[in-house]
Amino acid sequence: MVDPQETYLPSARPEMIEARAQLYRAIRTFFSERDVLEVEVPLLGSHFVTDPYIPAVVADNAGSERFLQSSPEYAMKRLLAAMPRCIYSLGKAFRAGERSARHNPEFTLLEWYRLGFDDRQLMAEVRELVVALCPGTAVQSLSYRQWFEQSLGVDPHTATLDELRATGLAHIEIDGTGLDRNDWLDLLVTHTLEPAMVPGLTFIYDYPASQAALARVLPDESGVAVARRFEAFFNGMELANGYWELTDPAEQRERFAADRARRRQLGLPDRAGDNRLLAALEHGLAPCAGVALGVDRLLMQREGCTHIRQVLAFDDSRA
Repeated sequence: MVDPQETYLPSARPEMIEARAQLYRAIRTFFSERDVLEVEVPLLGSHFVTDPYIPAVVADNAGSERFLQSSPEYAMKRLLAAMPRCIYSLGKAFRAGERSARHNPEFTLLEWYRLGFDDRQLMAEVRELVVALCPGTAVQSLSYRQWFEQSLGVDPHTATLDELRATGLAHIEIDGTGLDRNDWLDLLVTHTLEPAMVPGLTFIYDYPASQAALARVLPDESGVAVARRFEAFFNGMELANGYWELTDPAEQRERFAADRARRRQLGLPDRAGDNRLLAALEHGLAPCAGVALGVDRLLMQREGCTHIRQVLAFDDSRA
C-alpha cells in the first residue's frame, strides 16, 4: 500500500516521464515518415467489445450506460470505411481490474491500420518500429504450430482434447475439470511456452482458427484453417496483437453471436455487438491489417523496468 502522505507523488521518476515523451515523439516520427495519419477517437462509447475475456470499465453518463474503450478498434474501422487512409492512434485504453507488474486498468495503446497489408507485411512493420526504438533487438518468428511442436511435441491444430489435457497435466498442476481445447492451449502458452521464450522480439503467427478474434481464417500450407493473426513478445512479455482484418459483415455478426453465447455460458454480462461497426463493414472496409501495441510495456523494455508503475506518471494506486 502507498503511504497516504506520499500519494501526491508520481509513480515514475522524472527521467522516466521524460523518456515517455521521447518515445511518443519517436513513434510519431516513424508514422509521419510513412504517411500514416494520426487520428483521435472517443474513449467513451455506447458499445464494448463482445470478447468474454476483456472486462469493461462501465460509466454512467446522465443515466445512460457507457464504456471506457479497451481499444480504439471499432471507431478506427468506422473511420477506415469512411476515409480509406492508413491511420494510427496513440492514446489511453481501459480494462477493469487488471493490476499486476504488467497491467494497469488504464494504459496506453498504439494501434494502427495499413491498407493493402496482410498480417505478414504488418509483422515486418512492427519489427521495423521496435528495432528503430530499441536498436540491437534480436528478432525471430515462429508459427503457432512450430512453437508447440518444438517445445511440447504436439500439433496444436490437430491434437485432440485428450492429448492437450495430457500435455497440460504433464506440465501444469491444475484440476482441469471442464476445460476445453482453447483453455488448454492458453494454459500451455502462459504457463509453459511464454516463460521459456528467448530474449528479444519473438513473433508467433497462424493461431488456431478458434482464436481468430477479428482476423481472417484461411488455410495454411498444410491445408489446416488458421487465424491470420500474430502476437509479438518482447523478452517473453506480450507486446502486440495483430490481424489481417476480417471485413465480412456476415462473419462478424456470427462472431459477435458466438461471443455472446460464450458470455451466457460463463455467466457474464451480455454485450451486444456494435451495429455501427457492422454498418461500416456493410458499407465496405478496404482490405487491411491492424495491430495494437502496448506502449507502457514497450517503454518498460526500452528502459529496463520490471514493473509497469515505474513508467506511469500515476499508476492505479495513485490515480
